[in-house]
Amino acid sequence: MSKNQHDLQIGFIGLGGMGRGVVKNLALNGFSVTALDLDRAKVEDVKQYGVAPGSTVNEIAAASDVFGMCVSTAEVVQGLMLGENGALNSMKPGSVFLDHTTVSVEHVDLMRSACEAKGIEYAEAPMTRTPKHADVGQVNVLYGGDESLLERLRPVFDAYAENIFHVGPAGHGIRLKLIHNYIAFANVASFCEGFALAAKDGLDMTKVIDIVSAAGGKSGMMDLYGELTLLRDFTPHMPLTYAQKDVRYYAQWLESAGMPGFMAQSVNQTYAMASAMGHGDEGCTAVIKAYESLSGVEARLEDKT
Repeated sequence: MSKNQHDLQIGFIGLGGMGRGVVKNLALNGFSVTALDLDRAKVEDVKQYGVAPGSTVNEIAAASDVFGMCVSTAEVVQGLMLGENGALNSMKPGSVFLDHTTVSVEHVDLMRSACEAKGIEYAEAPMTRTPKHADVGQVNVLYGGDESLLERLRPVFDAYAENIFHVGPAGHGIRLKLIHNYIAFANVASFCEGFALAAKDGLDMTKVIDIVSAAGGKSGMMDLYGELTLLRDFTPHMPLTYAQKDVRYYAQWLESAGMPGFMAQSVNQTYAMASAMGHGDEGCTAVIKAYESLSGVEARLEDKT
C-alpha cells in the first residue's frame, strides 16, 4: 500500500447496483481495476470505463493490492473467501480485503480473524445510499477499523464516496448499517401496509401521498419510493430479497444481544412472506403485493406522464 494510488492493483467481485458504481469511478479516477461478476454482461458493461475483465476470483485476488467485494450475503462472501480453495489463500501478505457487502455481525469477527491469520488487512466498509449515488461517486462508506488502515484506503474511497465515516472499531460499521437498513425497510413495510389499507377502503391515493408527505410520516424512503410504489414501479434498485436478508441479520443480532425483537421479526416475516409469494427479485416496495393479495385491491396512482 506504499505505492502511488494509481499504481495500486484493485480487484473487485460483484457488479450489482453499488459495485458497478464503485469500479466505474475507481477506473475513471485512474486506478487499475479488474472485476468479475456471475453475470458476464455486467463485466462487459464496465469495460467502457477501463475496467479489465477478470477470469477467476482467485486469480484476481492474487494480483490485487486491494481486493474488494460487494455481493449478496455474508454466506456468499465466506464461500468465496474461506476454505481450502478460498480466495484468501491466494492473496498477497500485506494486501487488503475490502468488504463492502452488507453482512452479519458475526461475519466481521470471522473474516477479521481469518485475514489476520494470513497476514491480510481486513477493512470493514459497508455502504449506504443508492445505485444512483454509486454511479456518480457519492456513496457513504461506514468504515470500522484502525485509523491507519483508513488513511491508507482513503484515496480509494475518495474515488467513489462523498462521505467516509470512521464509525469505530471493526464491527461497528455493520452494526450501524444494519440499524440504518432495518429502520429504512421497516418504514417501507409500514407505508406499504398503509397504502394497501387506503386502497381497500377507497381513499384517494393522491391525497394519501400528499398528507403523509406533509407531516411526520415523511421519510427518505417515502421520498425515494412512495410515489413509485403507487405507480407500480418495482424496479429492483434494492431487491426485496436483499431487504429481507438485512432485516434478518438485524433480528439475529437483536436476539444474540438478549433483546426482544417483536417489531424486527414482524418486518422480517413480512418481507419473507412477500419473497415466498414470488416477489423477491422485484424492488423492496413489492412487499405491498403481499398485502394486496389479502385485500384483493391494488394500490395505484394514475401515471402522470
